[in-house]
Amino acid sequence: MAELKEMLPFVIPLIVLELALLAYTIHHILTHSTYKRGSRALWLVIAIVGMEFIGPVLYFLLGKEDS
Repeated sequence: MAELKEMLPFVIPLIVLELALLAYTIHHILTHSTYKRGSRALWLVIAIVGMEFIGPVLYFLLGKEDS
């Protein structure tokens, strides 16, 4: 339990960053209608299921349409 309390100052910012990235990714997916690959439903599933940075990063690397 003491180890957990020691790690909280490092873990909390990572959790906040992860949730902010996920929220921005979902917002971007819902407000844009064209994607390089896949559909809106596919990218929503990838972003939500792969929540630990991987899903949102994959979307911005592979799915986001260049403007």
